[in-house]
Amino acid sequence: MGSGRILIVEDEAGQRSLLETLLTGRGFDVETAAGVSEATAILDREPPDLLLTDYNMDDGNGIDVLRKARAVDASLGVVLITAYGTVPMAVEAMREGAVDVMLKPVDPDALLEVIGRAIRLRALRAENAQLRVRLHEQYSSSGVVAQSKDMQALLQTALRIAPTKASVLITGESGTGKELIANLLHEEGASPAGPFVATHCAALPESLLESELFGHAKGSFTGAVADRKGRFEEAEGGTLFLDEIGEIPPAVQVRLLRVLQEREIVRVGENQPRSIQVRLVAATNRDLEAEVAASRFREDLFYRINVVHLHVPPLRERKDDMAALIAAFTQECAEREDLAPLAFSQEALDVLQRHAWPGNVRELRNVVERALLLAPGSEVEAADLPASVRGGGDTTPDGLEAAVSALEQRMIREALEEAGGVQTRAAALLGIAERVLRYKMKKHGISRPGG
Repeated sequence: MGSGRILIVEDEAGQRSLLETLLTGRGFDVETAAGVSEATAILDREPPDLLLTDYNMDDGNGIDVLRKARAVDASLGVVLITAYGTVPMAVEAMREGAVDVMLKPVDPDALLEVIGRAIRLRALRAENAQLRVRLHEQYSSSGVVAQSKDMQALLQTALRIAPTKASVLITGESGTGKELIANLLHEEGASPAGPFVATHCAALPESLLESELFGHAKGSFTGAVADRKGRFEEAEGGTLFLDEIGEIPPAVQVRLLRVLQEREIVRVGENQPRSIQVRLVAATNRDLEAEVAASRFREDLFYRINVVHLHVPPLRERKDDMAALIAAFTQECAEREDLAPLAFSQEALDVLQRHAWPGNVRELRNVVERALLLAPGSEVEAADLPASVRGGGDTTPDGLEAAVSALEQRMIREALEEAGGVQTRAAALLGIAERVLRYKMKKHGISRPGG
């Protein structure tokens, strides 16, 4: 049944012998120590796959052994056994990284179950660590995970065109990681030491968008109290990433096209052009060809930014990347929150694989982090995942989109009513740009308050 090497640390010879007989009889390779000092010597020589230690011993206690074991190998599973368990002691042991705390006399079946879980957890951690090493070797600077064929093909194309000066358009649903691809293009490009400047076009009010992109002169408009560089100048010698470029209004599209054609910008309120050397990478979750056909996006600008097109597939079409993404997010969260790294049970992994992921990689990251922070045990179980992921609600893309659409329509109507039908005020109440409000009103067929 068993496989792996277990170190038993127990100062009572009879108890030590009983545990050794039980575990060797189940196929484990067992080594024993009669106290803390003897266990320390064994750990220094050859760490086991699992440590089973008593708490009270003549030359120390199980927490001492636990700390030594974790210092030697942070992935080593430790089970603490005690005849005098207290809540503070158990809490301290779990904080130090113990897999479990068990009371004497130990039930053999319960012990074997804990040991099996601990060894599986160690194997999963080792597999995750190896996976992270491979990912680091391949894409250490970008953080892009690519195990699926579609993502590998995407990255191969990205790496081929990264050293060029060609403009790139990255498309894909929200949350798929378009900015990571843009970062990869920059870091593998001709000027990786230059700045990478990211700008979310939809987050900027139309009245400020020109100033944000191209800069302005002092006094050019109310509030312009000093000369200011725009995003193009900030990105000089590097890469400018324009996210949601489909939200740029027509007047700014004209200026952007001229910048890309002439390789120079003119600040708002000035006449003097300034030469720039910037690589442009744009992204959108909209169908720009359809926007061109509807005369909402300039055709000449579309062709200027779409020299190379990279499409990031949604997570539901790249399930082969799931294990690698989960491993990466697990490690990231553990390091940031100073937590012992946890593994996901096979049942939890199966649940994650079945979910539709309408929020894509961003949703997966949030689910993984939530599970790690809230999981009560040493392994994330399916029950630790949100009900929406386990299947406790409509998680299909269509179902989510319908719910979001209904909520969006209600919020827009309420804001318009509160603003007396004034779209500028309604947009301010919603915290969005007025042009975004107009777009959403047209999308939902809302023409007036209560309409």
